[in-house]
Amino acid sequence: MSRESMGKLCESKAADFLRKKGYRIKETNYRCRTGEIDIVAQDEDCLVFVEVRSRTVPGLVSPEESINGAKQRRLVSAGLTYLQTHKDLPDACRFDVVAMDLDGQGRVTRIELIKDAI
Repeated sequence: MSRESMGKLCESKAADFLRKKGYRIKETNYRCRTGEIDIVAQDEDCLVFVEVRSRTVPGLVSPEESINGAKQRRLVSAGLTYLQTHKDLPDACRFDVVAMDLDGQGRVTRIELIKDAI
């Protein structure tokens, strides 16, 4: 499975996972000149920018630990652009991470939501 198709699969699984937790998905794969946000959702009265991270091979770094400072800055910048270019948004917002491990066949072996991760 290509990296791109694996990414789409993981983002779809993450969106389903978030829906089961009561999130309303507003948009996926939001892109602007400063970066990309995998999922934009609403959790009660809070707008949530979600980064989806996955690993198929256990490594030294977990999916959630792989979000370095540069990636965090791009996410925040893209989030600010989203807030400036969209109307009728909740007053509060946060950045969550959905981290997942997959086996060799693309089955989720672990999925975790980390609220307010960035």
